[in-house]
Amino acid sequence: MVDALLRNRDALHSVLTRVATAEAATDELFRSMRALSGAPWELLRNSPDRLGRLATFLPSNNLLYSYVLFGVIPSLYTDEVRIRPSARVAPAAMAVHEILGPQLRGLGGGRIIMAPSSQREFLADCARSDAVVFTGQPDNGEAVAAHLPADALLLTFGSGPNPLVVGPEADPEAVTRTVLDARLYNSGQDCLCTDVVLVHRSVVGEVVPRLADALSGVRVGDRRDSGTRVAPLVYPDAVEDAAGFLAAHREFTVRGGGVDMARHVVEPTLLHLPWQDAFHPPEFFSPVVCVMEYDDPGQITRWLRSPEETARGMYVQVFGEPALAGAARISTSVVCHERITFDAEDGNRPFGGYGPRAGSVRRHGTATGRPLLLSAEAGLRAGA
Repeated sequence: MVDALLRNRDALHSVLTRVATAEAATDELFRSMRALSGAPWELLRNSPDRLGRLATFLPSNNLLYSYVLFGVIPSLYTDEVRIRPSARVAPAAMAVHEILGPQLRGLGGGRIIMAPSSQREFLADCARSDAVVFTGQPDNGEAVAAHLPADALLLTFGSGPNPLVVGPEADPEAVTRTVLDARLYNSGQDCLCTDVVLVHRSVVGEVVPRLADALSGVRVGDRRDSGTRVAPLVYPDAVEDAAGFLAAHREFTVRGGGVDMARHVVEPTLLHLPWQDAFHPPEFFSPVVCVMEYDDPGQITRWLRSPEETARGMYVQVFGEPALAGAARISTSVVCHERITFDAEDGNRPFGGYGPRAGSVRRHGTATGRPLLLSAEAGLRAGA
């Protein structure tokens, strides 16, 4: 399977850059190969139950990687995988399947069937499936759950703000590069991107100017160009949401703030906000770096334990904050020490945190928020 990706890497890269920057598409190819290479270990470790049918709602980004995680690897223990591509990117998703599907059929997995369909039509497939993978808004996941039989396994993958903490012992220059890596992946269009950067007041005077300078050098252009870091956004509503947020917070703008609605371009932007307990950032899905200044690490733990953040706790990335050292999780957020979410994510291990709106597994009408991996949940289903 890895060989099939390697043989078709140029064709796949060309398809992926319809919706992703060239840099992100290259990363996605490597992540997909790594996940396939780790699949034998994953299945040996989790001993998943044999599934008759899996129904997968493919997300509108990370098309190849999601196809591998929620289609190809599950096909090794599933008779039939049915995939519904997101209507927003259906032609690109279908192109990935057309490239890889014929080559994967002869490699011992189950059938992988992908076809555009209405949500109503696909819900009928879900109702006849042993397991369902849903990627999208949690409220829509609840609607899917209502159509499933009681014994069906439902995994819902949402998103979280993934705050990045810059503590008093962080290296300002190094952490500047880290923040951009965490925020600008695929122009910010990824659920693992950081939506708020919490900076200790003792270093904010060094970090904010460095971030402003670094953002001024970010190249904006065609997503197919390998030098482009920020490209036109794929989703018009993401442009509209960013424009609305930036207009409402214009007084906090340090750098950027421009939005070209016609070209779907959001300028790389830096905001600097004072601490607000009640501030819960939206999922920007755009190149907006939102800094909020804190005085005491207790503010961070209280914020993460608020009802809003407990519900959507995913990851919290901690750099140079000794008060948070050693913690495995804070409330429902899994702690990444001195690394960002993209470094921590591993396609062969459970993904995410414990916030029910960030990701949950549902059995017999009960939903539980926890890190998710389909093979592990199918193993639990079998009593392994």
